[in-house]
Amino acid sequence: MRRVVVTGLGAVTPLGVGIRRTWKRLLDGHCGIVNVGLRDSRFDAQPCKVAAIVPEGPRQNGGWTASEWLSRDDERKMALFAQYGLAATEEALEDAGWKPTASEDLEATGVCMGSGIGNFDEIYDTVVAYDKGGYRKVSPLFVPRLLINLGAGHISMKYGFMGPNHAATTACTTGAHSVGDAARFIAYGDADVMVAGGAESCIHPLAIGGFARARSLATAFNDDPAKASRPFDADRDGFVVGEGAAVLVLEELEHAKARGARIYAELRGYGCSGDAHHMTAPKENGEGALMAMKKALKSANLPPLSVDYVNAHATSTVVGDAAENAAIKALLLGSNGKKRPSDINVSSTKGAVGHLLGGAGAVEAAFTVLAILENVMPPTINLERLTDDFDCNYVPQQAQENTINVALTNSFGFGGTNSSLCFAKLIL
Repeated sequence: MRRVVVTGLGAVTPLGVGIRRTWKRLLDGHCGIVNVGLRDSRFDAQPCKVAAIVPEGPRQNGGWTASEWLSRDDERKMALFAQYGLAATEEALEDAGWKPTASEDLEATGVCMGSGIGNFDEIYDTVVAYDKGGYRKVSPLFVPRLLINLGAGHISMKYGFMGPNHAATTACTTGAHSVGDAARFIAYGDADVMVAGGAESCIHPLAIGGFARARSLATAFNDDPAKASRPFDADRDGFVVGEGAAVLVLEELEHAKARGARIYAELRGYGCSGDAHHMTAPKENGEGALMAMKKALKSANLPPLSVDYVNAHATSTVVGDAAENAAIKALLLGSNGKKRPSDINVSSTKGAVGHLLGGAGAVEAAFTVLAILENVMPPTINLERLTDDFDCNYVPQQAQENTINVALTNSFGFGGTNSSLCFAKLIL
């Protein structure tokens, strides 16, 4: 198999527009979760009134203004999740120094960009308009703005990339699947470079209401939004929906070396599994998560002992965090792993950015790559109290310096879909 490395990063998140701004604010302990009652009065009747929203404002201040990234015509044609994906791609390609023009390079560059839900606003607004006014109230752009694969499609069209054009949609595992699938396109020789990531923007009263009815969301901190997402904490009571996008430029190692590209890390392993258990809840022992992580390490040809850090999926739900915690300990403790739970380094960045659903795995992959690059573990903010089963090092409240040669990042989704990515410092 050909080796795959990361040469570019880009992000649009609730902590700001731009991967560097996002990363700095993450390490500094900031939070992008706010009360959304002022955004739409329909949130007032809901049990959950918080969400992690991309801040508006000029790009130079880390805010989102669509006109700084898109023409008016493109903005009209593209759903917001796709706009975020395109902006993250622009940053990642600039970071990688990859803007090819030769036909052979364009043919060898592909896109793998997914979303979990996509353009929820468009569905709702069109249904209401159709119900009131019939066929003529349906926009001719309804379907193109609706389709999840148009995120990848618009990127391909803007830059002329003619390699694999792929869109995963596997709920909250989407971003990780997109990155892992893209790596395999390179490993198997279908492309030399892949733009890979996930994007989401579905902070709508109906979407929030649906998650709330499923009893998945945090409801106890509406008056203190920054405290609402609290992975691993004893007082966690649900996740917080977030929006944004992240993109990694993946590249075949020799291709990157030949053009003198800066290499962040190597994507060493990718593992997937299914719980075969329940629509929304994992098995309490974390069996599916454990299988995905085992497969990622097997793919990387690395033992559990080598793992220096785990960027957890941990969304701040009672059952989910406990199941993942059990899986991580089952993987990393034992004769081929760590001696004590306290030797296991785990953190969840969802306390700061919320749960970006289809974008989460890509954002967290980017965070994991930067953790390896800078030898620093991002904090789990709002982690104030642990129960007895949580006895690892969860990097509470403040970032910690630590040599990180190998790291895992996990993503799990409704339907029992699981994925784990293994990144490592490049060794030639």
